[in-house]
Amino acid sequence: MPDVCAVILAAGVGLRLRPLTERRPKALCPVGNVPLLDLALARVAALGLRAVAVNASYLAEQVVAHVGTRAHVSVEPGHPLGTAGALGKLRDWIAGRAVLVANSDAYLSPAELRPLLDGWDGQTVRMLGVPTTPDDPNRFGSCKFAGASLLPWRWVRDLPPEPAELVRTVWRPAEAAGVLEIARYDGTYLDTGTPADYLAANLDAAGGGNLIAPGATVTGRCERAVVGAGAVVNGDLTRSVVWPGGQVAAGEHLVDAIRVGADLTVTVPASSLR
Repeated sequence: MPDVCAVILAAGVGLRLRPLTERRPKALCPVGNVPLLDLALARVAALGLRAVAVNASYLAEQVVAHVGTRAHVSVEPGHPLGTAGALGKLRDWIAGRAVLVANSDAYLSPAELRPLLDGWDGQTVRMLGVPTTPDDPNRFGSCKFAGASLLPWRWVRDLPPEPAELVRTVWRPAEAAGVLEIARYDGTYLDTGTPADYLAANLDAAGGGNLIAPGATVTGRCERAVVGAGAVVNGDLTRSVVWPGGQVAAGEHLVDAIRVGADLTVTVPASSLR
């Protein structure tokens, strides 16, 4: 197998996840009390890949500070360059290697990317995929994209550092050329791009119970709740998430909700939960 580096995409604005992403970039929103970006870094590390880059644009200073020296950081000033433009900007860093591209907002349980690499000959474009319906316009064969793909250098070397997406520059052309392979993923995949999917990912991470971080203070009743470090929960929680440092006052009962600080609550309609 050829030399492979990894690029974790963390530049997005996260419009669908607002107002949560007005406080921090989507990549740093916690799922199971762990920032999504850290979950992505852990998945890559489990593969033994040591050359890792992270791109950043929206609230880039938060991403840069969070990553520190753990990975190379590529900052895209102004607006994000998209999934293909990000690789174009990193072309000199990639330097002839194949690239495993992973979305930081992908939630995978189990957290496993090994199917992308197993048996790869270095020639085809591979995509992690989950089954979808025949009428899904985003399908590739019988599957849709599940947050990660593997690209040979020849598909990366000519990508310019300009706004563009991999679906148009790599995946569809590779599909048309008969060189796109789907590595089927049979676990739980959520892109966490909406409050409903973000809440669903947290509840899945809690495993059907409660996930209370060390350092949280909880005196209220919790049922399928995720509570971050430093949070103070004196009220009740049902299928809800409290971010680190969040507060729920006595007498409050959050249901299908996400609480940030003491003043921001995003409620998810029960009908939209998976």
